[in-house]
Parts: sequence; C-alpha cells; structure tokens
Amino acid sequence: MRILPKSSFGQTVLLIGILLFINQVVSLVSVTYYFVSPNVQQINNLLANQIKLAFDEGLHGDDPQIDLRIFKTTGMQVLTESEAIANGLDQAMPYQSWSKQMSYNLGGEAQVKITHGEPYLYWIKPPQDPSIWITIPIVGLSQGDGSPHLVYLLMIGILSVGGSLIFVRRINRPLKALEVAALQVGKGQVPKPLKEEGSSELIAVTGAFNQMAKGIKQLEKDRALLTAGISHDLRTPLTRIRLASEMLPDDQDWIKDGIEHDIEDMNEIIDQFINYVRQDQQEVLEQGDINDLINDAVNARNIEENHQIELNLQPLPLILIRRVALRRVLENLIENAFRYGGDHIQIASSHDKKHKQVSFAIRDFGPGIPEDKIEDLFEPFTQGDKARGSLGSGLGLAIIKRIVSLHSGTVFLNNHPEGGLVATVTITYQI
Repeated sequence: MRILPKSSFGQTVLLIGILLFINQVVSLVSVTYYFVSPNVQQINNLLANQIKLAFDEGLHGDDPQIDLRIFKTTGMQVLTESEAIANGLDQAMPYQSWSKQMSYNLGGEAQVKITHGEPYLYWIKPPQDPSIWITIPIVGLSQGDGSPHLVYLLMIGILSVGGSLIFVRRINRPLKALEVAALQVGKGQVPKPLKEEGSSELIAVTGAFNQMAKGIKQLEKDRALLTAGISHDLRTPLTRIRLASEMLPDDQDWIKDGIEHDIEDMNEIIDQFINYVRQDQQEVLEQGDINDLINDAVNARNIEENHQIELNLQPLPLILIRRVALRRVLENLIENAFRYGGDHIQIASSHDKKHKQVSFAIRDFGPGIPEDKIEDLFEPFTQGDKARGSLGSGLGLAIIKRIVSLHSGTVFLNNHPEGGLVATVTITYQI
C-alpha cells in the first residue's frame, strides 16, 4: 500500500506540512523553555513570597490570624481541609512541577493545585502548616485562549498549501505540455513548438524538446522524399523491362510470365515503402462505424469465389477515425490472413463500453507463428518466413501498427488455441 503521494503537488504539500509541524514543535518547545517556564517560576516565587509574608505577619497553625491588609491586597484565604473541599478543592488539578518549585521556595514539601476559570485559583498546602490550604486568585490568565494560535496555524496552513499549489502548477503546466507533445511524437505526429516558460531548467528542457521535434520533422520529410524518389526511379526501369518482355517470342512465354510476376512483386514492395512513409495523420478525423469499413472490405473480397469470410459483428458506436487509414489496416490484415492462412477467415467486432474501447479481430486457419517471433513482426523489414512463408518487404504490420497508434489503439497477434493466427486491433475512443 502506497502512503506517499505520487503527484508533485501532493509531495510538495506533504513536505510543507512536515516542515510546518517541525516548526510548530520547535516553536512550542522554545516558547515553553524561554517564556512560559520563567513566567511560571516567577509566579511561583511571587506566591511563595506572599505565603512567607503571611506567616511572618501572624499566621500560626491552629489559630490562623492574618493581617486584614494582606488579605485585602492579595485576595488570600486560609481554609481548613474540610473548608477547602467545600469550596471546590476536589475540582482543582494537581501540578507536580509547580509543587516541586513551591516546595523548593518554601523550604519543605508543598502541594499545588489549580482551579481553571476567571480568576485562576491557586491552592497551596504550605509546609509550615500541612493542615491548612491557602488559596490565592490570579486575575487575567484566563483571558487569553487558543483561538489566536489556532487562527495562526490555519492561516499558515492555507497560505502554505495555496503557495505550493501556485508553485507546483507553474512547474506542472509546461511539464504537462511536454508529456502531451511527447505522446504525439510517439504516435508519429510532430507537435507545434511549445511555449518556453517556467524555471530556467524547464525552459532549457522545452527548448531542447522543440529542437528535437524540429529535427524529427525534418528527418520525416527527408525520408519521405528519399523513398518517393527511389520508388519513382525504380518504376521507370521496371516499365522498360515489362515492355521488353512483351517482345519475347511466343515459345518463351514462361520467361515472360516469370518476368511479369517479379515486376508485380517489386511494384508491391514499392507500394509498401510509399505507404510506410505516408503521412496518415494528415487525414481528417471523422465519425464513423468500423463495422461499415469491415463490410466494405468484405464485399470487395467476395468478388473472389474461393475466399470465404465468416462475420460476427457486434453493434459499435460512432467514433472519430481516419477512414482511409483504417481501411488500409483492414485490407492489409485480410490480405495477410488469406495469403498465409488459407481461403477461410473469421472477422469479429466487439464494444467494451466500460473502458470505452472498440475492437475487431481477424482469424485465419494457417500454421500460426512461433510465440517468440510474434513481437518482432511489428518491426519494419521483419517477416515471418520460417513459420508461414512471406513475400514483400516486411512493412505491412509496421504500417498497421503505425496507423493504429494514431488512433490511440493497440494491435497484437496471438495463436488461436484451435489453430491459426488472430490479429486483434483495439481502439480507445473519447466521448
């Protein structure tokens, strides 16, 4: 179980709270040691001096006689045990530290109890006559309460939390922008330059990220230009080779057919290169039903009589999609299923309303792929030759993964328990 908060705001508030608590403890100890304790000692000395004066002026054991002037001035009363109990001695709280100090000041064992109120009433059993209790009122101590201290603590806490909120938001705003931009880069998109704000360290990081994004964008352009140029240059000699093959004698049709087959394979490889560098993120997002795309792809395949497609489509919501890009995903997966798995495939769709996800899966009935080779198939120029025998450049699944990532989705392959391979695409949508 995690106790410490994960967010910067929570960690900052916790740190400030701990520092405030330590500060209050240190302040309390300091005030007690340097202010309260000397005052208590001073009050003890004052009360002890009054008691000594009372005894010096005529207070003697069983026959208490106290000067009326002293009684009137100090408010002191001398009570027997029973009289003291009748006047609230039992409600008074004993104080051991005060008793020790009073014992030291009066030169013998004394007891001190205090009744809280207005005024504070001090009960003192002097060592000079343990049979009596002397009460002395102290006016003014109860006028101060804990409200100012509580208000002070609340104000300090509110100001500290508010200050930490402003501080953390100032840091988190550019960090959140960096997070969003980094996710866009991970999907193959190049975000607009971020605003460089915040501390000097954040400004430096944001500037470095903007420079990196600019470099990635330029690399994408260079790669697209290079691939398009190579593809264009290759198509010209391929066309000449096709024309030359048409001039072969009729008795060499087998050579002509082989040349044309090779040319078609090379054209397909060139098309895959072009599709891989295609900027699919430039396509406008629009609402659509993936089931409609599946039906369109199936209708296009039904032209071939030997192809059998079994459908199990569940109702799907309308979500924002790139129609052309997702159609390319479907066509590529269906083509792979027929090419490597036979003439019969199954296509199913489903909707997870709780997690806001739509999925579709395409299953073939071929030999499958070794488990340790599946993840590698999504890398460019990787083919599953050993398991299924592949043609082309090995870019098909890399193109699919790239397009699905643009839709905040995932694609994965797994071998079906009853044979064949299942390709599942899951897209998370926003309402």
